Amino acid sequence: MTLPTVHDARLQLDKRVATLTLARDDVRNALTGTALIDDIVGVAEWVNRCEEVSVLVITGEGAAFSAGGNVKDMAARGGDFAGDVAEVATRYRQGIQRIPLALFNLEVPVIAAINGPAIGAGFDLANMADIRIASTKAKFGETFLNLGIIPGDGGAWFMQRLIGYQQAFELTLSGRIVGAAEAKTLGIVLEVVEPEQLLPRAHELAARFAAQPPKALRLTKRLMKMAQRMELKDFLDLSAAFQGMCHNEPEHLEAVQRLLART
Repeated sequence: MTLPTVHDARLQLDKRVATLTLARDDVRNALTGTALIDDIVGVAEWVNRCEEVSVLVITGEGAAFSAGGNVKDMAARGGDFAGDVAEVATRYRQGIQRIPLALFNLEVPVIAAINGPAIGAGFDLANMADIRIASTKAKFGETFLNLGIIPGDGGAWFMQRLIGYQQAFELTLSGRIVGAAEAKTLGIVLEVVEPEQLLPRAHELAARFAAQPPKALRLTKRLMKMAQRMELKDFLDLSAAFQGMCHNEPEHLEAVQRLLART
């Protein structure tokens, strides 16, 4: 299989698990001022088209998961941060805001393996995943307000859905940095592991998901997402339609036969 081309990242596919590694350690995997936005969006779109992928793992190379925006560009009012109000707004919509839309619409589970600091938009990127596993070296900060800006990439939308309005409000307005242990207590991450165990644990979890029937897996992910914004009656109608699809898939009968063979 031919994998899509990425420029500032590495992409691997093994046993239905795709791993995207952000590979701009020279700028702490900053999302702006690099090709990482295009890389992430391009991989997400490829995953949705590729029936050979059941899980996407996102991690960072080097010391950081992602530093978010390039602060040097901000200081110089250059790159993605140059221009008047309309120009900056357009660049956000055509740039970094493509990431939340792409990841929110991903049909497979996304696991963020957070190897180091996830700051600003890097923190928000982690929160766009379905599950977060953190190294003990990970740190998290919604630090936009410290720089006199807002979370322009959708972070305020994702975080309060993850940990609740009050906790998200405090982290966003204080701009403080939290360590991996506190992040687990807050419900930001599912697990904290030693650095050398981060990718093995993320891939262990990914392999468990990837072993599930692939079409039902994608429908279940869609169902979980759609439940967040649907009334119960409408949701049950959708569930009935999805279930009808599952009962007519060969993978369902194969799974039932495997179960019966074990009993």
